[in-house]
Amino acid sequence: MKIPRVDVLVVPVLAALLTACATPPENPRARHNVGLSRIVVPDARDKPIEMGVWYPTDAAPKPVDLGLTRQSVAVDAPVAGKALPLVVISHGNGGGFTSHADTAAALAAAGFVVAAPTHTGDNFRDDSYVGTARWLTERPRHMERVIEYMRSGWPEHTRLDGRVGVFGFSAGAFTALVLIGGEPDLTRVAQHCRAAPELACSLFKGLPTATPPRDAWVHDARISAAVVAAPGLGFSFEPSGLAHLTAPVQLWAGGDDRIVLAASNTALVRAQLPQSTEYHEVPGAGHMSFLTPCPGGPPTLCRDAEGFDRASFHARFNEEVISFFRENLQAR
Repeated sequence: MKIPRVDVLVVPVLAALLTACATPPENPRARHNVGLSRIVVPDARDKPIEMGVWYPTDAAPKPVDLGLTRQSVAVDAPVAGKALPLVVISHGNGGGFTSHADTAAALAAAGFVVAAPTHTGDNFRDDSYVGTARWLTERPRHMERVIEYMRSGWPEHTRLDGRVGVFGFSAGAFTALVLIGGEPDLTRVAQHCRAAPELACSLFKGLPTATPPRDAWVHDARISAAVVAAPGLGFSFEPSGLAHLTAPVQLWAGGDDRIVLAASNTALVRAQLPQSTEYHEVPGAGHMSFLTPCPGGPPTLCRDAEGFDRASFHARFNEEVISFFRENLQAR
């Protein structure tokens, strides 16, 4: 969920051009350069949504600063390829669109278009929605709005082929689970937090005494695969809020996660998913190990356990995410 507040989200980026794929008739192992555009998505119900879009391009990349992040990309370059799948990324509490920039770039190099919004009211500049009634219901709605924009308003939307996947981390993982049909019960938050308080409990301005009506949770049937890392508030889906999901899920947990405890979050999510669900527990990984590697950045964001190599982990992690989306995304 959320770490101690810092003034700027520091997410320096690996220039990750991994094993790549483009849809036929191109070579399915073709490698692309990576383009990046910063976009503001109109939102009729709130402030515009800031977003980064990574995509394959043939243009030459240059180092670009993204706050305190640097990434080798071609800014606003032409998109390469046709019939491209879309992946949307939901960051964790207090994050921003660059939180998973290395994973976004790896997917783009592999032939995906990646749209990563900064959640209104829950980001490193503005956390005014966190802990309020708007916090958790607005996040899935933001993602639905982003998908709609990418499929109809993005200037290059005709290059998309209808396939949509979602990646979510921490509060973003909760968001992803709701998007694919999860039904949380927020009355369980108070029960859990009184019995076994954890960091997520401290984020609420008052523990919920009721759960929003079912129609307050936005589900998006266009999403046909989800990667879920260190899901926050996993206990809110008990006892059966995930039992009916049909989209395949790749589930990740950090073996040394002391912020979103695996036993009361990831384990409870996993228990409701099919036995065939792809599951990865990463020895030595803390909660923030899923963020973009950021050597030299703030320790709360960037320091891992002694002996844990975040850069090496992300090289493997990104490959697994790419492989999962290649195998499981279906046109709808």
